[in-house]
Amino acid sequence: MTPAIIDRGFEPYDTTFAAMRAFTAARGADTQDELWIVEHPPVFTLGLGADPSHVLDAHGIPVVQTDRGGEVTYHGPGQAVIYLLMDLRRKPGARLYTREFVHKIEQSVINTLQAYNLNGERKPGAPGIYMSDGAWQGAKISALGLKVRASGCTYHGVSLNVAMDLVPFSWINPCGYEGLATVDMKTVGIEAALRDVQLTLANNLIDLLTA
Repeated sequence: MTPAIIDRGFEPYDTTFAAMRAFTAARGADTQDELWIVEHPPVFTLGLGADPSHVLDAHGIPVVQTDRGGEVTYHGPGQAVIYLLMDLRRKPGARLYTREFVHKIEQSVINTLQAYNLNGERKPGAPGIYMSDGAWQGAKISALGLKVRASGCTYHGVSLNVAMDLVPFSWINPCGYEGLATVDMKTVGIEAALRDVQLTLANNLIDLLTA
């Protein structure tokens, strides 16, 4: 069954976070998987293993403790965020395991960047996607963090920086790395409508996760 794409529009992070947990708690064996497209007002989120000291100065932006993996990250306007509410046991023939799931999400981001003539790459031990060439080589353009319950059901997901205010990233150690450069598509020369990038990423996720 192909996941449904749900556009939740511009929504506070707390609202989406509560809705993800409620959806996952209530779902049954026949509940359709969903990909939620969301754009958030400014917020810093902390993963389960996050060190709060990596928030150097929140400048009044809310800081929310979550139950995803990973460290601290920033969400804000102009960023494509997709949450994956999926049951990993449903892959035809075999369960989709977490490592493979993460790899497919990262590949979806790489494929999305390629659609806009940008090159992204993985870094060992550092989840997310980084620019692989040009003046911004090594800068992080996409972050991901997931919650996988014992049942195999997932929530949280992936973000891709499209055209946003990047300054708040300098107020944290992104993903726990001091001085890690972050970038968006606009800064590297790509003028793209957020809606177009959201749908391109969503469709790439569906293509890879249902293959």
